[in-house]
Amino acid sequence: MTTHNPTSGKVTRRQMLVAAGAGAGAALVRCGKSVRKFPVSNVSIVKAAGYNQDVYDTVYRMVASHNLNVRGKRIVLKPNLVEYDANTAINTHPMVVHAVYEAFRKLGAGDVRIAEGPGHRRGTLDLADAAGYFSTVAQFEDSFTDLNTDTVAKRVISNPVSKLDSLYLPHTVLDCDLLVSVAKMKTHHWAGATLSMKNLFGLVPGAIYGWPKNVLHWAGIPETIVDLHHLFPRQFAIVDGIVGMEGNGPIQGTPKYAGVLVAGRDPAGVDATCCRVMGIDPRQIQYLRLARDVENLGESAFRQTGENIRAVRSDFELVDEWKGIRAA
Repeated sequence: MTTHNPTSGKVTRRQMLVAAGAGAGAALVRCGKSVRKFPVSNVSIVKAAGYNQDVYDTVYRMVASHNLNVRGKRIVLKPNLVEYDANTAINTHPMVVHAVYEAFRKLGAGDVRIAEGPGHRRGTLDLADAAGYFSTVAQFEDSFTDLNTDTVAKRVISNPVSKLDSLYLPHTVLDCDLLVSVAKMKTHHWAGATLSMKNLFGLVPGAIYGWPKNVLHWAGIPETIVDLHHLFPRQFAIVDGIVGMEGNGPIQGTPKYAGVLVAGRDPAGVDATCCRVMGIDPRQIQYLRLARDVENLGESAFRQTGENIRAVRSDFELVDEWKGIRAA
């Protein structure tokens, strides 16, 4: 039953061919006492020197390499748009979001929308304007949906990991053919790292759950990340790691240049790869352990194409509480 909200860097040709031609392998995942085969997912790592016009070609080639069937489909891009401070790097850079938008249009998508529901600011369009989205994306307001005030439907969480058994979620994301998390590479003072999966917190409508959506915190942050991830099986993830955030993220940290973009169909694989780029052991991140199991978070569980992780690793500063997650 439907319920309505009452408030109503360049990639080489060889890298792309390797990514496109990689076949599906298998990794073992422990499920209780049984072990089942889990497909090995492709995760691409591409160097990107800065936020310049080269980003458009880099992002297009990166997305195209994953052979997504998007012709005629409805695509929703979910950036990480949280707060604005000109002195740091909180949000997904608007040029990356615009590059992803243009890439899906070029690949024949029928409709591409940008959608976000910030948990701190009620004035979503004002925040987007301050963060440079209006000046970067032509007619931004025509292609944007505020998920905090979108119409919603109730979705039951099957086998919940968190204390939640259901969530009201926006129709814009429930009805799309592919949800694309365009996240920012950042540390997080409660989760350790915030990447493509944590980015889904912005799908939860503030008009129903309030600001700053504390229900998600009370239900357990790592657990709710996993439940939201399972509610959206058709996903693609891209993480803006050109300039990320280290230290006391996701808002009060400092900019950290890493010079990479990371993408793939498997958000958990993308996030585990991003952790390694950041010098973090993904097996120490609780939401990743809940989503994939420790045995399936090793480097062999994902087929990484493009750059070697060791060639792009750039250790992000960690607050004292998270020093123990540093990768060897």
